[in-house]
Amino acid sequence: MAAEEGVERVTRRPTDPVESVRASRGWWDSQVGDYLAEHGSFLGPARFVWGPEGLDETDAALLGAVAGRLVLEVGAGAAQCSRWLAGRGAHPVALDLSAGMLDAARALDEVTGLVVPSVQADAAHLPFADGVFDLACSAHGALPFVADAGAVHSEVARVLRPGGRWVFSVSHPFRWCFPDDPTEAGLVAEYSYFDRTPYVEQDDEGIATYVEHHRTLGDQVRELTAAGFRLVDLVEPEWPDDLDTTWGGWSPLRGRLLPGTAVFVCELD
Repeated sequence: MAAEEGVERVTRRPTDPVESVRASRGWWDSQVGDYLAEHGSFLGPARFVWGPEGLDETDAALLGAVAGRLVLEVGAGAAQCSRWLAGRGAHPVALDLSAGMLDAARALDEVTGLVVPSVQADAAHLPFADGVFDLACSAHGALPFVADAGAVHSEVARVLRPGGRWVFSVSHPFRWCFPDDPTEAGLVAEYSYFDRTPYVEQDDEGIATYVEHHRTLGDQVRELTAAGFRLVDLVEPEWPDDLDTTWGGWSPLRGRLLPGTAVFVCELD
């Protein structure tokens, strides 16, 4: 079928939750093989890394004590973080929208011998009872791809016990101003930080195949507090001197000048 006249394959335009969910499920189902082939050695089968800078939970300890805790990983992908948690005595549940990613998770369970329960569901509609989990976490999972992050925070708050901790990482909001380019071209701001219009990749008929949403730091804090969370810390990992990996728009060149990841450490009041 010929492309619709005037359809841009990459654009900024409004989307709704249904379109975002459909695009994300399709994207991750189709990309799981390529994604793990490219990044699997960095992520490892049972490593908990918060972002491309390599901030490791083994060193950061942002979740606090995990042994014996029931932990929900939101947007778990192939459940590498959940497997790390299981190896340290936690009881994780890995949740993801993509059936393909969860198939990859089960394959890694067999390889490592660390079997993690997994659930396919939308992060904005968690299929769990109230007050079940002690901790919740998400490492670059789910939140950048949902139209309503506030709904995710509210759902996480609902399933956490009082005093529960919610720690999640996203692409640093400041990156929205710049092209997703690891070279010098990615150092020149082209877009407004205050423009929340989603980034959309779409097919020839204008159907979204990939959607990413932007919230400012202020947006993030307001959504968290509205859900009943208290922000304990905001971690902005620096690029390590010995890391020469390029991951999409992340690179040593940009990482030494611009923040690439923001990790929000929150507790439920």
